[in-house]
Amino acid sequence: MSAAIVIVGAGLGGARVVDDLRSEGYEGDLILIGKEDYAPYDRPPLSKSVLVGEQDRVDLKPDDFYVENKIDLRTGTLVTAIDTAAHTITVQPAVGGESETIAYSSLVLSTGLAPRSLPFAEGLAGVHVLRTVDDSHSLRSEIDGATRAVVVGAGFIGCEVAASLTTRGLEVTVVEPAPAPMAVALGEKVGNMVGRILTDRGIEVRTGIGVTGLPSENGKVTGVELSDGTVLPADIVVLGIGSTPVIDYLDGSGIELADRTVGGGIACDSEGRTSAPDVYALGDVANWKDAAGVPSRVEHWNNVVEQASKVANAILGVVVENPRPAVAYFWSDQFEVKIQALGHPSGEDDVHVVLEEDGKFVVYYSRDGIFTAVVGAGKPAAVMKMRAKLLVQTQISDLLG
Repeated sequence: MSAAIVIVGAGLGGARVVDDLRSEGYEGDLILIGKEDYAPYDRPPLSKSVLVGEQDRVDLKPDDFYVENKIDLRTGTLVTAIDTAAHTITVQPAVGGESETIAYSSLVLSTGLAPRSLPFAEGLAGVHVLRTVDDSHSLRSEIDGATRAVVVGAGFIGCEVAASLTTRGLEVTVVEPAPAPMAVALGEKVGNMVGRILTDRGIEVRTGIGVTGLPSENGKVTGVELSDGTVLPADIVVLGIGSTPVIDYLDGSGIELADRTVGGGIACDSEGRTSAPDVYALGDVANWKDAAGVPSRVEHWNNVVEQASKVANAILGVVVENPRPAVAYFWSDQFEVKIQALGHPSGEDDVHVVLEEDGKFVVYYSRDGIFTAVVGAGKPAAVMKMRAKLLVQTQISDLLG
């Protein structure tokens, strides 16, 4: 009996890899290992429909999928060691139980991210991060008994959580050290336009300021202390201050990690191969090189889907003739507004506001006169029609007339 293809990380990446392998005709053993107690589920709804109570969990595949496709799904399982020379991994149940050594023919690592916290948040009730379905349910359970919430961090998660909590009737303040919401992803000018979506719907947004403490009583948070000495009262505090790649289980494996200056995570080539033979990585934890050899780690849903397909093909030796060129795409749902981005927006690019009215906008980005990205709010058609323009070296002057 030949060794199995083993996938570590039962999220979007893991689910897509096993699906793609079976779709390509692979009939050998597949083992999908996840730390959580659940089958793979979609994470974007955690800050939206799951948080507001419209759904409990959004599974990526029905239970029958894993049975019918003969996928050995092992939830609630931790990987404690990888021996790349022996082509084995060691696993054990997250709670109790004996360890086990599993041989692999190919190993895929898709372990994602762990949310950052604050050193003074440790052990305080009412303080939340949002990465898992359990995190979302825990936060949701406190909404009905609360009136005021402070969200620390105005990135994707922070802005979405703030919107969801507002729709549930809470008074919400967002605190962000950058000069504007989502400024890291979209730049200050467009970040301020996103900020108006929040403030127009009653959210107080405080930018350019940090957090120095979390006052509490009897072990429960009562507020957020800002760097200017202000204390914001809060029944709930949500920390959306970024995440770090989950790589602790790689200690001693010899698998090369990417430098933090290029995003950290697991170093990969342009098809997901790591420094170890027959070991691949994808998704938020993986740092891939592009066609020009430039490494980067991208934390977007569509990126995971595209990488999963490439990894499955690389494992099976499938060569895709004339692959459809990919254009980076990400989105964020805030209130009733969908914010979409195609390409690679940067705060260092030139920003051209094409349309701004009634809380909706379309913005083009350019660098050295070349069109690099489009971002829109509430304008899906205007964004998506620019995909073809991003596949070629389009002069921004040709688009602006």
